Amino acid sequence: MADILKDLESMVEEFATAPTLETVDRRTLADKGIAGATAAHVIEEIHTPYNLAFLSFTTGSTAFQNIVGVTHAELPERAKASLKAFQLAGVIPGSHVLISYAPLVNVFASDALTKFDLTWNFPQRSSRDAFILTLCKDKPDVVLGESSFLRASLVDACSLGLEDQLPRDIIAFTAGTTLDLELLPVAEKFGWQVHDLYGCQEFGWLTLDGIPLRDDISLIPSPHQEHFSELVVGGLPMGDSFPVSVSGHVCRVQGAPAGEIITYRRQRTHPEYEVYVTASPLSSAETVGRVARTILRIKGRVVKVRPDLKLGAPATVLELLPAIADRGQCPQVEAVFTGPEKTRMFDLMVQAQLDLQQTAKTDPTWHKTR
Repeated sequence: MADILKDLESMVEEFATAPTLETVDRRTLADKGIAGATAAHVIEEIHTPYNLAFLSFTTGSTAFQNIVGVTHAELPERAKASLKAFQLAGVIPGSHVLISYAPLVNVFASDALTKFDLTWNFPQRSSRDAFILTLCKDKPDVVLGESSFLRASLVDACSLGLEDQLPRDIIAFTAGTTLDLELLPVAEKFGWQVHDLYGCQEFGWLTLDGIPLRDDISLIPSPHQEHFSELVVGGLPMGDSFPVSVSGHVCRVQGAPAGEIITYRRQRTHPEYEVYVTASPLSSAETVGRVARTILRIKGRVVKVRPDLKLGAPATVLELLPAIADRGQCPQVEAVFTGPEKTRMFDLMVQAQLDLQQTAKTDPTWHKTR
């Protein structure tokens, strides 16, 4: 018996293919490009499944910070939108970026910054003093941060007598919260070019100065908010509504028509829209149902599958209707989105599900039985 155990021990140590704790692949904050300090997080090691490119969290501005999963299938579209934002704003490849809040990098995905040949860093501490210090010492070409934080930092720097030390002619991306319009006159004193980035951890960047950054972005009327339109990404509603105005966004991209989506006047949509899948190119309703559940779990969007779902269709078809009907009335279908272009975000989640089913990384010690 001792010899058998010894042989087994030797096999486990020398020939086993499953990793040990020391050899498991590791994805660090540096690997994700977000190795910066924040006051709102602790650093926790977790097991992340291979089918997710990375994990992030919502900002938690109105509720608990919820976990967000980003699949590998989504990364090219995220990068494409990010590169478009850089190009529209006139960012020069090779520029250096100072980012006030490290998790914002996840909205780009760090690969997008690398593809544009950007370098970036963060303040040593998540405070205005540390940000001002880094801003004055590093003289970055581009700044990314929450607009009120940037405004307060510039005002504080002037109060400290550092006005002459502040860099001029910076491209400033504001993100994370609604644009603070009071930043604009303050930034103008230093020749800063301010741009309003709208997006989220779940879907990446969506608009710059009211200009869509993705081809699968649509607008539909907000149910009970006159003159407001809900933004929909690839058939999935954001829950955010904005005025749409031909007069244009207050921030302007040089050489381009003014964006018409007034993102700094955002309101939450009420009632929110529900999404129903009515047709799919897939041959399995079970797979479509798995996609719907995955979207709920990692993107926080409710997607339901029609009982009369049409399988083997030429393209995906999604219907949107208000989640809450007026008393005594049945909700009417507000919009129908037909793929492939207008359902791209949903179809990317379908692709991620198919990739998982075909190349799932399973663990021999974990068996699920029916």
